[in-house]
Order: sequence, then structure tokens, then C-alpha cells
Amino acid sequence: MDDSSSVAVVGAGLAGLVAARHLAGAGADVTVFERRDDVGGRVRTRHRDGFTLDRGFQVLFTAYPAVRRELDLDALDLHSFSPGAVIARPGERSVLSDPLRDPFALTETLFNREVTTTDKLRTLALRQHVGSQTEAEIFDSPDAPIDEYLRDWGFSDDYIDNFVAPFYGGITLDRSLATSKRVFEYTFKAMSEGRVALPAEGMGAVPAQLAARAREAGATVRLNEAVAAVTPDDGRVTVESEARTGEYDAVVVATDPRTARRLTGVASIPTAARSAVTLSCATETPVDGKKIHLNVDGPRPNVVAPLSAVAPSYAPDDRHLLAATFLDGPDAPKPLDASDDDLFAATRDALDAWYPDRLFDDVEHLHTDRIEFAQFDQSPGVHDDLPDARDPAGAVYLAGDYTAWSSIQGAMRSGREAAEAVLDDAA
Repeated sequence: MDDSSSVAVVGAGLAGLVAARHLAGAGADVTVFERRDDVGGRVRTRHRDGFTLDRGFQVLFTAYPAVRRELDLDALDLHSFSPGAVIARPGERSVLSDPLRDPFALTETLFNREVTTTDKLRTLALRQHVGSQTEAEIFDSPDAPIDEYLRDWGFSDDYIDNFVAPFYGGITLDRSLATSKRVFEYTFKAMSEGRVALPAEGMGAVPAQLAARAREAGATVRLNEAVAAVTPDDGRVTVESEARTGEYDAVVVATDPRTARRLTGVASIPTAARSAVTLSCATETPVDGKKIHLNVDGPRPNVVAPLSAVAPSYAPDDRHLLAATFLDGPDAPKPLDASDDDLFAATRDALDAWYPDRLFDDVEHLHTDRIEFAQFDQSPGVHDDLPDARDPAGAVYLAGDYTAWSSIQGAMRSGREAAEAVLDDAA
């Protein structure tokens, strides 16, 4: 693509920023339109009173190929969660970890009574199974719900209910485990091969780095400029924003799914959503270690993550930052409809029950993120019918995790694939 070719990218989330960088690096004149006042899309961070507050509970899987390819991980100053999790119930906590990556937790894991020895051996066999497959092989394989898949492997009810349901409920936002087993397999593979980490400056450092790289490649990023229409006609594409109307040789639509469907008319873009609510809470009383705490009793909250224990920069020296995430569940009201006071009380009650030897009277509610569209719904088989980057009419292309699978990996990969499609077609 030569310097005279112009490309508009609509949306400055992860997919749009990756697409912009690769297009600008190939010589295109790239303009990115973003309706918000900052880049990042669903991955954003705010800093307040010494606390680093991500939008919801988000983490970075360092084993994702697109993460390794698109980011300078050393520059992000990553801090890692300890492998495994704390299984928490009233009056009792136990550790279940990966003895291959967390040898210090070997004894606790071996003697954990929440799951059987057979379950632990099957977990090692499953790790070997998914480790031998690529992302493409996993997502091209026959599909089933996670729950059914694990029962076919022979895992016990206790293992599924006490570990997988809350842990993978936190990843898929579906504690019922009705989500595609492909998501389970690939995220299980990623956690076995890499770290689960937080950047020192928060998850917003990820899109900030992508934006810096896009600008260095020559892209222009226009903030606070929403796009109202994308219209292909006679080999060119008109983009109408609130501030201007312009023509481009190609346009990459990298917005949220519902906006992308409206702008492009591609009906196969998934718009059914998984939601979540995350409370950021501060306390002077620490919880144990750097592991996610899983609530065996239900989704109120589903998990509590000790963020500042993992990344000390997330809180002032004399405080601890916790993130409590709530999901929909059969025995709980929808968290989007619950009040902050109700969710905060449930968080404090859980901490008191898990740690009866400690007082959490000083817990303070800092912020609530109510995320109606956190992921698109990934029921079994959904990945077979997702749109392709070239599905829109004319020289319009799609970039978003909804062309791959709902994840940071899917978003970044889609941005590169959309840029490659633009460049291939131009050539």
C-alpha cells in the first residue's frame, strides 16, 4: 500500500489500534476515530487517590500469541498472580494450584480435600492434551458446553462445582459452564504456558502502548469523534463523523459489536451479551497470598481478586485493593439490577465468612463497574458462524474479537488480520 492510500479505522480499542499500527507501518495514511476521550474500548483504567482502578476485573495472559507479538511486555512491568486459586467457603480456605508452576503450593494442593486425586491426575492429562494443540485446532474442533466436556473427561462433581465453576465462571462470565469448551481449552492452555498478570500502571497501559505504537507508525488518532455512518460507493468509502465527512480507500470498523452491526449491516456479528459487575474495595486487612479467591457458595461475589497483593502499585502503601466480581446465577438477583450497598454488603459478608479470625470492618467501597456488554455470548458452536473481516460490502472490513473469540487474544489477532486483508486487497 502506497503513501497516497487512505484508511479510516473506526474505534480505538485493542483491535482498532493493532489494525492502525500495521496499516500505517505498511505506508497507508491512517486516521483512527474514537468516540470516547481515551483509547482502549473495554480495556481502560482510572487512577484515583493512589488507587489503580481497572474497568472491571481484567488480566493479561502472557501466553497469548497476539499479546507476545503486539506488545512490549517488559515495558508494561508485569506483576503475576500465583497459579491456581484459593477455594473459599465459610470458615475454611484451601489452595488448589499447579504443582508444575507453583512448587511451593505442592503440599497444600496434594492434600486439598475439595477435589480427588483422580481429578488432579486428569488435570495433568488435560494439560498435556491442550498443550499439543494450536489455537486454530482448538477452535475448529467439535464443540460442547464446558460442563459436558469435563464430565466426559471423568471429572468429579466436586471438582467442577468447587473449582471450575467459579474459576472459569470468572473467565467466561458464565458460572453455569454452558459456554463453549473451546474457550475453556484455549484459556487452560494459555494459563499452563504463561502468566496471568497485571501491568504496574493498570490494564489501560495495554491500549496506551498500542496507541503509542500506532502513532509512531504514522497513524492519527482522533478522540471524542464518533462515527455516524460508513458508506461504500464506487470503490471508495465515505465516513461521516460528528465533526467531518471524508472519503477513504478503505475503512476498518473496529467498534463494539452492536455499533459494528449498525455501521456495516453484517447480521452475523454477535450481539447477545454476557454481563458482570465488579466492585473495587480498599481495606487495611490483607487476604492471603496472590491467588484469586473462589466463592464455593455462589456468585455473590463469584471471585475476589487481591489486586494490590499482586501489583503493589494498585494501592497506597497502607491499603489493600480487592476486586469482587458478581455474575448472573440461578440463586442470585442479576447484579446489574442490584444496588451498590447490596453488592458491597455481600462482599464484606463473604470476606468475614472466609476469614473469621480477621476483622474487615474497615473495608471501603471505592467504585463499581457495571458492564452490560463485557463479552459476547459464547455458547457452543458460536465460533463457527462468526463474521469474516471481509464480510461488509465494498472496501469495508471488520476488526473485533467477534470475528475470532471473546478475549484480548481474539481482539488483537483480529486487528492484524483486518489490516492484512486491507493490504492484500489493495495489492
